[in-house]
Amino acid sequence: MFTIGDFARYGRVSARMLRHYDAIGLLRPDRTDPATGYRHYGAAQLARLNRIIALKDLGFTLQQVRAVLDERLGPEELRGMLRLRRAELAEAVTAASERLARVEARLRSIESEGRMPADDVVIKTVPGVRVAELTGTAASYQPQDIGPVIGPLYEELFPLLEGAGVRPTGPGIARYEDAPEGGGAMVVHAGVTVSAPVGPVGGTGVRVVELPPFEAATIVHRGAMDDVMPTVQTLARWLDANGYRSVGYSREVSLECPPDRNLWVTELQEPVEPVSRA
Repeated sequence: MFTIGDFARYGRVSARMLRHYDAIGLLRPDRTDPATGYRHYGAAQLARLNRIIALKDLGFTLQQVRAVLDERLGPEELRGMLRLRRAELAEAVTAASERLARVEARLRSIESEGRMPADDVVIKTVPGVRVAELTGTAASYQPQDIGPVIGPLYEELFPLLEGAGVRPTGPGIARYEDAPEGGGAMVVHAGVTVSAPVGPVGGTGVRVVELPPFEAATIVHRGAMDDVMPTVQTLARWLDANGYRSVGYSREVSLECPPDRNLWVTELQEPVEPVSRA
């Protein structure tokens, strides 16, 4: 028999936790001294303790752990619980990875403050262009909300155009506008330059539209769009320093899109107007 201190040491848990397990009936000691109240555990109970710790590490509640260990769940129910927990853990890992990527992007933005060249910004008139596009809605203008919407739109767009016999004649052009419902939601337009007639493309859901010319401040971003924030902020600082203000959301013109997203080259075209000095 082991004292509670020895049993805790062998099980790599605290004596306080063992007292809690005893109190809720999850792991009772083999014997409790009626005179002193000292708890004593048998070696065979280490197996149950190991299972408790393993199930807790999987994220199960103590109530669920007790149900599993007391065999109140059938094999199929247990498999279902484990599959659900696996899916929850995978989702949490994905979310954590995305959050880490956003933090790293912000760190790069902070580290580049005051060091990124601003002479790459060019004011020019962007000519009108005809694009075929699919449209979706994102929860916000944040990269983590835009990416999951615009990626699938482009994956769907090109096969639909090919099936309809419409060939791209120029780069991809992504554009954004506030959603009618408000709340920060964005309408996302995933498009590509074409010479097809304006209007719907068959029953594909693709629509060809004519985008008018506009005055823009442009800057070239090199790398994945998840890392666009330093470039965006360089453009913002240039506008502030040179007497311009933004009058809309930037278009993103895909100049080079190799399989490696880190090698992408994208021109940001932000509609601007001079700031009145009156």
